[in-house]
Amino acid sequence: MESKDKQRRDIERFIQKMPSLSTTVAKVMEICSRTDTSPNELNKVISLDPVLTGQVLKLINSAYYSLNSKVTSLTRAITMLGMNTVKNMALSTAIIRNVAGSKKSKALPTTKFWAHSISTGVSAKLLGMVKGLPAIEREELFLAGLLHDLGKVPFGDEYFEVLQAVKREQLPLIEMEREMMGIDHQEVGRMIAEKWNLNEVITATISRHHELNDDDPAREQIAYVELGNIYTNIFDFGFAGDPFPQEERIGVLLDRVGLSLGDFGAIGQTVEGEIHKAQIFLQL
Repeated sequence: MESKDKQRRDIERFIQKMPSLSTTVAKVMEICSRTDTSPNELNKVISLDPVLTGQVLKLINSAYYSLNSKVTSLTRAITMLGMNTVKNMALSTAIIRNVAGSKKSKALPTTKFWAHSISTGVSAKLLGMVKGLPAIEREELFLAGLLHDLGKVPFGDEYFEVLQAVKREQLPLIEMEREMMGIDHQEVGRMIAEKWNLNEVITATISRHHELNDDDPAREQIAYVELGNIYTNIFDFGFAGDPFPQEERIGVLLDRVGLSLGDFGAIGQTVEGEIHKAQIFLQL
């Protein structure tokens, strides 16, 4: 395996070359972060981008929302979906598109990697639903879960060796990354999140979803995403290289968000259907 310094330099170089998010997506994020924004303002920005317009209409008319009649007006779609959902959709599809255009380590097959990511987002969102969180916070949990493993994208073929060692030693992936590469996917994820100016909550969950700290301002969101990640690994939805999750952390994380072990298991009845519906995010 290459030296740790060289691997870090390769990863940093790769991130520098990753395309930035489009100006439309940046503008959508900026508009949605203001409290006084109207759907009309968002409509103006999105309508200038035919790809994004098509994606919003495709999403509102997809099985994910199961509406009775077809929506053809962008303003109506934005009003019905809610601005936060449109922002999250714009962001997630832009990121998935950017990542698809970058090289991806052959160690993690793309389809299985995104299946794992979607399942983590869905599981985190469903746990938020059990807790009774408002829709705006649940959508953010979905996006945070969808993007939590972004830091694995720049890893090259040396990642094969890391994954083999994980299987052999039966240790958590993050420990093996640090030992063999001197850098882990949380740190790499933070670099990407900073490059793209992702918001504080999304950046926090990407860069700290394996180590909850009680002083962390985003500790609850991190706990939901880590629970979603562990749930996904236990039940083998997709694959992101971590077959030995830290199951002993479940109790601590459930305490943090005020849920029980029964609540954790209860999402199993709906999780598969929701994962299937959420696949639309990969087809936009």
